[in-house]
Amino acid sequence: MAKVEITVPEQLEMQIARMVEEGEFLNRQEAVEDLLSAGMRAYQTSGPMDDEDEPGLEDDGMMGHDDEYVF
Repeated sequence: MAKVEITVPEQLEMQIARMVEEGEFLNRQEAVEDLLSAGMRAYQTSGPMDDEDEPGLEDDGMMGHDDEYVF
C-alpha cells in the first residue's frame, strides 16, 4: 500500500479523532482511508463541477427573467 503524508486543518483532525473515539473507525488510518475513498467515489459519481462547461442560471436569472427569480 502506498504511503502518503498530508497536512489537514486542526478542526478536521479533531473531527477524525472524535469519530475514532466514538468507535466509527478503529484508528486514524482507517478513518482517513475510508473517508478519502468515500470522497473519491462521490467525486467520480458526480464529476468535477466546472462552471465553464455549463452556464449558470445566475447569469441570466432563472427561467430567462433578468430581473427576478421565478420559482
